[in-house]
Amino acid sequence: MTPVTERASDAAVDEVLGRYPAQPSSLISVLEDLQEELHYLPEAVLNRVAAELQVPRAQVYHVATFYKGFSLQPRGKHIINICTGTACHVKGSGRLAELLEQELHIADGETTSDGLFTLQSVRCLGCCSLAPAIMIDREVHGGVTATALRRILKQYRKGEA
Repeated sequence: MTPVTERASDAAVDEVLGRYPAQPSSLISVLEDLQEELHYLPEAVLNRVAAELQVPRAQVYHVATFYKGFSLQPRGKHIINICTGTACHVKGSGRLAELLEQELHIADGETTSDGLFTLQSVRCLGCCSLAPAIMIDREVHGGVTATALRRILKQYRKGEA
């Protein structure tokens, strides 16, 4: 996946910073919006946010590395979280993880070459009654079978989801 160009990054930072007061209390909201827009937080962007919000760079990096929702590496347009908790594991999430890796040609923690998907395993999605479950972006899919998984991926590839 090609990282965001510097020009696109600058435009996104300008737009996002324009939504919030230039003060330290805006930090997490600004980082959330930039993560959503850029799919990761490049070093240059973090440095600019620190300067604009008058927050020490160390604090900006601390926040960006502390929360799992932020990434310093490029991530896909769609984040696939596969639950590895007990209920999901018992109901076959391990096989679904293998199938995802085969279908997407990536391993856990990696991003597809086209930048469409990032795959990551998580300990729990909090929906054990729907096991096995995956979450793509903010949408939970429960009772996922191999057939359903292929159908779900097809929808996201077509941009229908």
